[in-house]
Amino acid sequence: MSVLILAVLCGAVVGLALGGLGGGGGVLAVPALVYLLGVDPADAGTASLLIVTVTSATALARHAGTGAVRRRTGALFAAVGVLPTVAASMLAHRLPQPLLTGTFAILAAVAATFMLRGTRGTAANESRPMPPTPPTTHRDTLLREPRTATATSTGPLRTAGAGAGLGAVTGLLGVGGGFLAVPTLVSVLRLPMRAAVGTSLVVTLLNSLVSLATRLTTEGVSIDPAVLGPFVGAAVLGAWDAKRLTARFSGPALQRAFAVLLLATATFMLVDAVV
Repeated sequence: MSVLILAVLCGAVVGLALGGLGGGGGVLAVPALVYLLGVDPADAGTASLLIVTVTSATALARHAGTGAVRRRTGALFAAVGVLPTVAASMLAHRLPQPLLTGTFAILAAVAATFMLRGTRGTAANESRPMPPTPPTTHRDTLLREPRTATATSTGPLRTAGAGAGLGAVTGLLGVGGGFLAVPTLVSVLRLPMRAAVGTSLVVTLLNSLVSLATRLTTEGVSIDPAVLGPFVGAAVLGAWDAKRLTARFSGPALQRAFAVLLLATATFMLVDAVV
């Protein structure tokens, strides 16, 4: 199979993951670039951040009109992770690749486990009827958002810690953080799965932008445009079309699909790191 076809197929899968599940683009893009497209591991993280930034922006635009994006919650969640993102981005190229790969795999497996355990609770959340939101009160809905989106029982310190941790993961591993943002938003902030998917895109976009800017400043990126171009193009198209995925499946079904995807990727990468 030619490199062009592989790049298009990989990009489509990454776009569908980000657009339909709110994360998983970076966690799929990095191994795809390294193992399938032959990109040097040192460049794969930076290239992945570029792909995830463009794709998550597209997916966010697609989800913006659904009412499932808690913009202020996502922006606040990402803001506390800015400094950890910058620090981890500067540290990433100094650490051995097997260590980064193993850490990546373990975090993905832990996140998948929490997602699978929380499926029943998510199903209960999804079954609750949502109050109607008249178009004329959209501004009021946004003003009420911080109170409804950030469950007060979780505490601000726990929320800040989760955001800082996601920022560090983004900078260190070259991913947008969405594969951890979704389970965190569900379990820590108690968001329904659909709201977590949309809000995760805000977190992913902001984290990716910060980490990408830091990496480009400190080390740059070298990747064949013949690989990167088709990958990004297919990812953007996949993200735009993925809205239909969230419309056809329930929140718990999306949550289980995301968890299984994470476990499969984590297993593959952990085996590679050990062997």
